[in-house]
Amino acid sequence: MDYMARHGSMRSHPEELHPGVCRIITVRMNYLPPAAPMAGVLANPELAYVSRYALGRDYHKLLRKRLLQLCQRISQHSGPFSHRVFVDSAPVLEKPLAEKAGLGWIGKHSNLINRSAGSWFFLGEIFTDLPLAVDSPASNHCGRCSACISACPTAAIVAPYVVDARRCISYLTIELKGAIPLELRPLLGNRIYGCDDCQLVCPWNRFARRSEEPDFWPRQGLDQATLTQLFAWDEAEFLQRTEGSPIRRIGHSAWLRNIAVALGNGKNSAKVTHLLHNRLSHPNELVREHSLWALERLHKRT
Repeated sequence: MDYMARHGSMRSHPEELHPGVCRIITVRMNYLPPAAPMAGVLANPELAYVSRYALGRDYHKLLRKRLLQLCQRISQHSGPFSHRVFVDSAPVLEKPLAEKAGLGWIGKHSNLINRSAGSWFFLGEIFTDLPLAVDSPASNHCGRCSACISACPTAAIVAPYVVDARRCISYLTIELKGAIPLELRPLLGNRIYGCDDCQLVCPWNRFARRSEEPDFWPRQGLDQATLTQLFAWDEAEFLQRTEGSPIRRIGHSAWLRNIAVALGNGKNSAKVTHLLHNRLSHPNELVREHSLWALERLHKRT
């Protein structure tokens, strides 16, 4: 993720993103769907696990629209003011900023945790020249708990508050453009897009609030879809079914790459081997190689 190094100065100098900024308003918005099974899906090797944030529509546009509406409401009281909104769209240190604004603390898994709302929420920011009052930062309440560290499937949380992105399933299935490292493939299980394990075990998420926003609710049956069902999608169907979804950004080939690994970690069947054999002639080398790996892994385990 070299883009983090390329834009490092902007992260530490907000005025480079918005000249004249003197305050940053941070917000959070819950995204956990009302009824989307998690542990049950992870325990079933025939099903595909998609990170909960990606089950519905892409949050970027929705949250950005809400932030712009908030700016309009503020201007009704303050008059015209200079502002710029961000939703994971620029080099913004959103979690440290949210921590300083009192929205929660950064947990040992590097996600933000709120005492009364857990961690299933998105963050957004408004950079402004309004000299608003400054909030008190949140205090850390992780204590001696290390549940997230123990639960990480690939041991990506190498120390409290330190995540090795190269081992993180979210990075491997979303950001990584090349082949998934061989030694990590068996550890992915049936996780085909992102990973929520560290949040699933966090005790503070017993206070998590379900989202009331329909756009964040599951679409296309992705909360309980089978791996074979999703692996059978051709590119046209993938683009049609992921329209308006963050999943679409990884592209069809990476989608098939991820599912091939999950199939290799699952149960062998005539249907699975048939689908994998069909992908051996796919024009993308990544798809072919990961499908072959899955077939060989299934063969060794039978």
